[in-house]
Amino acid sequence: MPKAFFRQSIFLVYDRLWRVAHPFLGLNARLSTGLKQRVLEVELPSADIWIQAASAGESHLALLLARKLQRRIPVSILMTTTTQQGMDTLRRGLEETELDDSRAFAAYFPFDAPMLMRRAVQMARPKVVVLVESEIWPGLLSSLDRRSCPVLVVNGRMTQKSLRRYLLWPSLWRTVAPDKILAISPEDAGRFGRLFGFPRVDVMSNMKFDRITFHSRDLETRPTAADIVDPGASFVVLGSVRKEEESVAGKMIANIIQRRKDVVLGVFPRHMHRVEHWQKRLSDLGVSWRLRSDCTGSVVRPTTAILWDAFGELPAAYSRANAAFVGGSLAPLGGQNFLEPLTCGVRPVIGPSWENFHWIGTAAVKEGLVKVAEDWRAVSKSLVRDLECPLSRKTVQKAVARYVKVRQGGTVEACREIERLWIQQ
Repeated sequence: MPKAFFRQSIFLVYDRLWRVAHPFLGLNARLSTGLKQRVLEVELPSADIWIQAASAGESHLALLLARKLQRRIPVSILMTTTTQQGMDTLRRGLEETELDDSRAFAAYFPFDAPMLMRRAVQMARPKVVVLVESEIWPGLLSSLDRRSCPVLVVNGRMTQKSLRRYLLWPSLWRTVAPDKILAISPEDAGRFGRLFGFPRVDVMSNMKFDRITFHSRDLETRPTAADIVDPGASFVVLGSVRKEEESVAGKMIANIIQRRKDVVLGVFPRHMHRVEHWQKRLSDLGVSWRLRSDCTGSVVRPTTAILWDAFGELPAAYSRANAAFVGGSLAPLGGQNFLEPLTCGVRPVIGPSWENFHWIGTAAVKEGLVKVAEDWRAVSKSLVRDLECPLSRKTVQKAVARYVKVRQGGTVEACREIERLWIQQ
């Protein structure tokens, strides 16, 4: 009884905090998109399998699972996401893949207020819920526990910092623990085990290796990047640059232009709402810039930075790039995925912070597939060196293909576990 009372009290407080925050959530630019779905003014569709994916990267994995599952078992699938980038990814996936669109749906993930989540679970009526990577939401887990709906975490990852935060209330998390957790490394499995209990946890191959495709694009058919950059210019891409590293990234851009007068730079902010801030920053640095959306039908000349305000064109830009930096790594943010430029045949340069992508393996650094630089000056120097001594795209892609092949198969492992839980219902 004391444990039940403790859990009930915690969730009552948690629900009231959401109620207090509710009037202000719509004022947030990122949360206002899809607000009616987030507060269930628009009903969630019902489905056999509910897959929750935080943002774009996780949504790609949700689509992998959905495609594979519908080939294996006759299920309807609801995919939810928290961000606009994630929703854009899901919608494109539903349009472009062989999914049965009459039995596959995309929606924004409701706010995790316990009262709201209970309604969401009643609407969706899932037989199995799949949480991708680190989507541990107490309101959702509690509501699913009330309905005895099995929960599976796939491609599970958890940082030591997150574990310390969760362990402030370890007994609470044990009461709403997922039924099964498939983690991407023994270290992640250990952290999940400490929180939820080791018998629930196994290790799986990382699904991100399964979605790797190798691009050998004819640049003449890829106008998104190739046609707007002067054919005689060197093209340097700064991909997924985060807010916290904008200052040093700006210095890096100015430094590269100073050292190389033949360069066009493609600047891809990690979040689109930072484009306006980048405009001011580049102007203050005296760097000539143009918006990607203003470049259609024209060619960008050297010593100019293109600010990419169009979503989904980063792979095409990497395919045109002569050198590339992947952001989230010049500030203590854990890095962004540097496999994407590799699959396009470009060896990337990253900063010292890349712990979120250690799943790729330190062997990638040892084998020279990625270069790690200690600060922005070293990144700038390395990018210029890559322009002077480039590797061929085919050489890079062959090396990456060998590296990836032995690490694939996680999607099949996850689908087998989902199928097992579904059959048991």
